[in-house]
Amino acid sequence: MSKKKETSHGPVIAQNRKAWHDYFIEQKFEAGLVLQGWEVKCLRAGRAQLKEGYVVIEHNEAFLVGTHFSPLTSTSTHIQANPTRTRKLLLHREELNKLIGATERKGYTLIPLQLYWQHGRAKLEIGLAKGKQAHDKRADLKKRESDREMQRVLKNR
Repeated sequence: MSKKKETSHGPVIAQNRKAWHDYFIEQKFEAGLVLQGWEVKCLRAGRAQLKEGYVVIEHNEAFLVGTHFSPLTSTSTHIQANPTRTRKLLLHREELNKLIGATERKGYTLIPLQLYWQHGRAKLEIGLAKGKQAHDKRADLKKRESDREMQRVLKNR
C-alpha cells in the first residue's frame, strides 16, 4: 500500500501540480467543501482530480467547477452520481469579499491547488493566481535547472 503524502494541514487527497507551472500563485486560501456521501467515499479512496478545475464566484458564493471525483461502483448504486458537478465552497465572508475584489481586477483567477483532510473534513486550498506567459515558463524552467545543478555541485564537494 502506498503511503499518502502528508502536509502541515493533513493527508493530501489530490494536488494540482500544473497550477504552479501555469500561474503565479500570489495568495492561498483554505475552503471547506459541500459534498455528498458518495463524494466523501471517493475522496477517502483517493479518486479525485483537480487538474482542469477552477473556482467561480456567483451571487457572493464560491463554487468549484471542472474537478472530477470518480464514483466508486460499490457506493453509488442507488444514486446517479455526477462526477463533474459544481460544488459549493465554504469561505468566511471577509475572505469572499477579498476574493471578489481580486478577481474583478484584470488577469486574476482562482484555481484549486490541493485537496486534503483536516480533522476528518475535506478542505481545498485555492490560490489567487495570475496566468504565466510562455517566456515566464521558460525562465522558471531555466532557474529550476540551474538550482538543481548548484545542488549537485554542492553535494559532490
